[in-house]
Amino acid sequence: MKRKTINMRLAYGEALVELGRTHPDVVVLSADVSNSDHSCMFEDAYPERFFNVGIAEPCLVDVAVGFACSGKVPLANTFSFLFATRALEMVRTHLCYGKANVKLMGAYSGLSDSFDGPTHHSITDLAIMRSLPNMTIVVPGDPIALKKLLPQVVDWQGPVFFRLTRNEAPVLFDEDYEPRIGEAITLRAGADVTLIGMGMMLSRCLDAAEALSAKGIDARVIEMHTLKPLDVACVRKAAAETGAIVTVEEHSIIGGLGAAVAEAVTDDQPVPVKRVGIADRFTETGPYNDLLDNYGMSIDDITTAARRAIDAKKNAPR
Repeated sequence: MKRKTINMRLAYGEALVELGRTHPDVVVLSADVSNSDHSCMFEDAYPERFFNVGIAEPCLVDVAVGFACSGKVPLANTFSFLFATRALEMVRTHLCYGKANVKLMGAYSGLSDSFDGPTHHSITDLAIMRSLPNMTIVVPGDPIALKKLLPQVVDWQGPVFFRLTRNEAPVLFDEDYEPRIGEAITLRAGADVTLIGMGMMLSRCLDAAEALSAKGIDARVIEMHTLKPLDVACVRKAAAETGAIVTVEEHSIIGGLGAAVAEAVTDDQPVPVKRVGIADRFTETGPYNDLLDNYGMSIDDITTAARRAIDAKKNAPR
């Protein structure tokens, strides 16, 4: 389906400026990437509340902690993979262990830093962040979701990782969309299989559901904009009602959405769970959508996984 697209970096910059107007305690920090992620728009609007710490990601996190200890709400900005690698010790110890009220704005997530290659692709960040106690993880699915969720991230107490993409994103929602952190949203009813999508994969889940419908398969689609805390009740309800689940994420199939959903259903509502995402490997440089298709996240990959999940459901021992 052809949808209007909006640059997510521009949407983020605009949302930051509005946030600054309504939240005077917010300060924005950058590891010298403000022109890349468009946090420079906040700098232009509120220069006295913007701080560039330079290319020093561990220092970025520690300075943010200092602001939080002083009563401010700091939004720290750098590329997603750097929070999960270079700054990880500070994230673990000073944010999560210390329960600092710092918000990590993880730009260029997944494969969206297309041409900077495998070292800059952020394909394990969710698994790493999810493993940290006290960390909340939010992944908006379109520009409207970004705008609606960002103020909630700021109002949420404690560390939050807000995963953002670099590229144009399909617009899926309108102003009536009202997400809440920790609450999944069912976007499409269905009885045969459930597709659980997150971030930029959400539009592909909706398109896959349409393709499956044309083949007589009734697919439910759930938006899981909060990876942690996961809406376990929604997942188990979908498992009970459809008997088969496919998770779809722009991330390794290890440790992210697929792992979280599988953990949620294992004890109380075991059903087949097929994971669509990046296999246990590094990725390459290339155009964004081509990378998604090449590394197992195409619409065909989703529909194939759905059929496999349904077959597994039919063949499961009674």
